[in-house]
Amino acid sequence: MRAGVRAAQKAGRAFLARADAALNALYTWRYNPLYHTGALVVACFLVLVATGLYLLLFYRIGSPYDSVSRITDQVFAGRWIRSLHRYVSDLAIVAIAIHALRMFVQDRAWGPRALAWVSGVVLFGVFLVVGWTGYVMVWDVQGQLIGAEGARLFDFFPIFSEPISRTFVGERPMPSAFFFLNYFAHIAIPVGIALILWIHVARLARASILPPKPLLWGTVGLFTLVALVRPVPMAPEADLLRLPTDVAFDVFYVWMLPITRSLPAGWAWLGLLVFFGVLFAVPLLTRPAQEAPRPPSWVNPRFCTGCEQCYHDCPFEAISMVPRDDEREGYVAFVDPGKCVSCGICAGSCAPMSVGPPERTGRDQLGTVKAFIAATTLSPEEVVLVGCAQSAGGVLPTGDGRGEEPAVYGVSCVGALHTSVIEYLVRAGAGGVMVVACPPRDCWNREGVRWLEERVFNAREAELKERVDRRRVRVVYAAEYETRALAREIEVFRDEVRALEGMVAESAIEIDTVCETPEVSVAAEVTS
Repeated sequence: MRAGVRAAQKAGRAFLARADAALNALYTWRYNPLYHTGALVVACFLVLVATGLYLLLFYRIGSPYDSVSRITDQVFAGRWIRSLHRYVSDLAIVAIAIHALRMFVQDRAWGPRALAWVSGVVLFGVFLVVGWTGYVMVWDVQGQLIGAEGARLFDFFPIFSEPISRTFVGERPMPSAFFFLNYFAHIAIPVGIALILWIHVARLARASILPPKPLLWGTVGLFTLVALVRPVPMAPEADLLRLPTDVAFDVFYVWMLPITRSLPAGWAWLGLLVFFGVLFAVPLLTRPAQEAPRPPSWVNPRFCTGCEQCYHDCPFEAISMVPRDDEREGYVAFVDPGKCVSCGICAGSCAPMSVGPPERTGRDQLGTVKAFIAATTLSPEEVVLVGCAQSAGGVLPTGDGRGEEPAVYGVSCVGALHTSVIEYLVRAGAGGVMVVACPPRDCWNREGVRWLEERVFNAREAELKERVDRRRVRVVYAAEYETRALAREIEVFRDEVRALEGMVAESAIEIDTVCETPEVSVAAEVTS
């Protein structure tokens, strides 16, 4: 089972990576809609609420089909608003599906992220239910089939005094209570959507709720144009005395109806339970084996100065500041292992290198880069790539600096990279250091690229020291399948480095690994 899940993740990742690269070429990484699917769901929800409120002004429970028909006859308002409502509801389902696929293939559904995944599955189911009630409210042939099939499925449970399906045999008109129930559900359930969305992002710091304005208004404008040019037509009215034979289904919401209608009610329920059961089980299915855990970060209180930088930088609010329990006054960072996803961003944010996942703290990184330099030939005319494992830098052949391929120093996430590693590479003789990151909108750890740039170029805490020539440091974005674009960036940067004045590699490099605090003065440790 686990091998099959990993194979599915690998295939899905390759598919998405190719799609990302294609859309990056069209829209750039800033406005690639595939990077904003979660935020697009929220945008769709807001558009649906706005358009739905207008449609409800003209909807009548006593004459559902006729009232929707009158709305459709409103050329200047009702027709395109109803169409926009329909098209955007389809977009919401597509966005949810792509967002879920991205989280699945990027292995971001287990552990502390399980709450977001489970709430997302619930959100998907709630959107489907809201869509079904909306189609029943129209009471055309599609709504008739949805209502009849729902009644057949619920009749499987012996909880009603008489089968609900009898309501749809045409012996008597449909009761107004049926339409009121759908009307009420279609209005009340969206309140639950807002609550689920809040739960979905509850463990995220600085969650991006809406997409960038150009993408937001561009999407709304595009779907409005489609609604104006190709409005949704009215299907034939529901007739309980006739069995619909030619019905156009909305593939995004009613995709399971042809399947369930061909099965006995018990088997249909079993299929639905299996489908959603597998979705809910994804956090368990994707959890790494016990022999390959991802340990949470930890704090060495001896070196922690209580600066709060890791607390501010953590994308998952896994770090808090607690009173010290030693002879020093003030606060010390504390990592909640139940919230930590082991992204390592705290390791890059800690100037005294006192926090981070085991074997990935700043101090550990200094040991790793020393071993890398010992095995690599550094040249003042060549560059070293520091490649994020999820970017194009993570798939390049690993060179050693002796051939045409640049030497590649791999990292799990550029946000976890301590700037002392960059400093060490430059001072050890590399002509330049190019950090290859995922596009910021697709950082697997949400804010890794953002904090790296702040530390390198804007003097954010754990900053790259002023003694390092910024002309020899470059940060580029390249998704996994953008290796050609990365190759061009490498050539440009290599030419710029070669045009700089020659530099002399240092034989004894000193890196500060301890900060002085007002409470206690600690002699600076030096790693050389």
